[in-house]
Amino acid sequence: MTIHFPFQNTYTALPPSFFARVEPTPVASPRLIKLNRPLAIQLGLDPDLLDSPEGAEILAGKRVPVGADPIAMAYAGHQFGHFVPQLGDGRAILLGEVIDADGVRRDIQLKGSGPTPFSRRGDGRAALGPVLREYVVSEAMAALGIPTTRSLAAVITGENVMREIPLPGAVLTRVASSHIRVGTFQYFAARGDTEGVRRLADHVIARHYPQVAEFDRPYRALLEAVLERQADLVARWLLVGFIHGVMNTDNSSISGETIDYGPCAFMDHYDPAKVFSSIDEQGRYAYANQPRIALWNLTRLAECLLPLLADDKDEAIEEAQAALGGFAERFASAYQAGLQKKIGLFTTRDGDEALVQDLLDAMAKNQADFTLTFRRLSDAVLGLKGDTEVRQLFAEPAGYDEWAARWRQRTSEEPQDPAERHAAMRSVNPAFIPRNHRVEAVIEAAVNRDDFAPFEELLAVLANPYEDQPAFAGYADPPEPHQRVLQTFCGT
Repeated sequence: MTIHFPFQNTYTALPPSFFARVEPTPVASPRLIKLNRPLAIQLGLDPDLLDSPEGAEILAGKRVPVGADPIAMAYAGHQFGHFVPQLGDGRAILLGEVIDADGVRRDIQLKGSGPTPFSRRGDGRAALGPVLREYVVSEAMAALGIPTTRSLAAVITGENVMREIPLPGAVLTRVASSHIRVGTFQYFAARGDTEGVRRLADHVIARHYPQVAEFDRPYRALLEAVLERQADLVARWLLVGFIHGVMNTDNSSISGETIDYGPCAFMDHYDPAKVFSSIDEQGRYAYANQPRIALWNLTRLAECLLPLLADDKDEAIEEAQAALGGFAERFASAYQAGLQKKIGLFTTRDGDEALVQDLLDAMAKNQADFTLTFRRLSDAVLGLKGDTEVRQLFAEPAGYDEWAARWRQRTSEEPQDPAERHAAMRSVNPAFIPRNHRVEAVIEAAVNRDDFAPFEELLAVLANPYEDQPAFAGYADPPEPHQRVLQTFCGT
């Protein structure tokens, strides 16, 4: 039996400086614990063949499929503001690229598949806990409609990895529109390799932004296109209470997808300054800082592209600044439009932005749960009776009552009936998110008891985040005080 991957690789056609060829390191006794069958079909793969002993060996890196051209990609990056000129895939190996059912080119990458020339003394392996976290959160983000890398499979390797203690090893098969990052451009720019920057930019245009190829200034248009996708992406993060946790430039995808789920988390009660990541001691990547950091990262990209924007340095800087100047408006437009939908507004009027901000301020002051406040508000639109469920989320319910009176007055000025508004609000306000305590419970059961039933159940619930699921209503609840997860960890 041979498992066929219809690889059509383009990244390996770039110069050798872009990557290192490296084979995955074989593991002892791989066991498939999860296969994303719908995604496999979307990629043109046979899920029944992948769900076999040979499939497990491929997905663990023990066997390399025919047509694969395994590489570790080179990139640099600013990590918490400090530039590191060489990072690269230290524990991930790109097997190759396939064209999916929609005609989109997708990378298939093994994460945790052994050391590479970029491992920097690391073992190149991944522990089971971080693999499960990325699988759960990335698939939840996809179900929420947020651009993201996907998880095709998770495999236990049959070997332990050493962290503070021995932990079960695992490999995640990750799928992305590409794994090209801001840090990839920085890798060549830091070496003064303008031709490398140009080759990379041309590759990105051909792969992700073909519409800009015919522009008079294609590289400025590329910068603007990446900027627009990043602005929209971060707005979507904020609208569901997501905190990436480690928005380094090497974790900033050029394609506009969410990538590298490390110490990520979803907020429970609303707090703009919320930080979960154990390594973000200064709050650089706090929830409300994410738009600012996205622009900071994009500014680093613009610096890399300067030689391509104009021959004259001052003119190139003006081009870059003009492009970057559009970020704030693009983000604000996407974010405010999303907030207005979350409170059920179909039109925009003066005072709407203040109305939404007043709700957020009241939520912060009263430690109201972010997800449940908006979800229950969707039901409150049907009548005053629904207010009871929202009020219970506020430490001082009067803080909600005053706002709700203004909100009802504002919605009364639109022609939509309550049922239509209710349906619209429920379509953008999820009932279910991967709450941190639920994710930790999944990891604990798997790591300590080899029990994957909680993992499977959580995935099933999160696959339909906007639907009521009475049998799993408890998954919508915020944690009890003793269940709260105060820190999340990178897992490397």
